[in-house]
Amino acid sequence: MAAPLSAAEAVPVAEFRAALRGFLRTSERNARAAGLTPQRYLLLLMIKGAPDGSEQSTVTDLAERLQLAQSTVTELVGRAEEIGLVARERSSDDGRIAFLRLTEEGERRLANVFTSNERERQALGQAFEHLQSTGLPT
Repeated sequence: MAAPLSAAEAVPVAEFRAALRGFLRTSERNARAAGLTPQRYLLLLMIKGAPDGSEQSTVTDLAERLQLAQSTVTELVGRAEEIGLVARERSSDDGRIAFLRLTEEGERRLANVFTSNERERQALGQAFEHLQSTGLPT
């Protein structure tokens, strides 16, 4: 049986979870205000924020990062492409691979949402720092 949870352990975790939930709700609201669904906003962010700094991604990489089925990401990408948010570019090394990049409109909408989330990112960072300072496992 697990040891009882103390209030000293629960409070910082609860504060972090509340900050995380607030961040997610605000991000979703800001995405909708910019004409994006929350999933499209994440799609654009993951393409722009590719780990290698290339500002491009493949459907396979996006499926892994978004933790979604590849078929779901393919559909999400197709809809984003239809409305002019992303464009495909074939790899010069391997024609079977298509890289996704943001269009000017995709860049504009992503920047709009990203900028409007600044305060919530800061609050979430502070809540995470507080949680880490307690020494509790995250």
